[in-house]
Amino acid sequence: MSKITKRELVARIAEKTELTQSDVAATINTLIDELSSALSSNEEIILRNFGSFHVIKTKPRIGRNPNKPEATVEIPERAIVKFKPGKELRERVLRTLPMIED
Repeated sequence: MSKITKRELVARIAEKTELTQSDVAATINTLIDELSSALSSNEEIILRNFGSFHVIKTKPRIGRNPNKPEATVEIPERAIVKFKPGKELRERVLRTLPMIED
């Protein structure tokens, strides 16, 4: 599986839209800031045909150190971001299964 960095994403979008890379980078940074701000305010973000982001709270639990299984560690509750893909994205990803190699 290959990875795409923000820099590569900026270059791809700039090429397709004929905008400058600095304009695209500023737009992406603003988008990330707005998404982060909304999620930190416990707002759900819904991007039609792509998916939704929302914050959930995990319960406190007891964990174990794999190197010292006899020692338990208390893991406090925390907030995490969950992503639920939209129908169109789910279907598009499912079509890639034959292309994925382990």
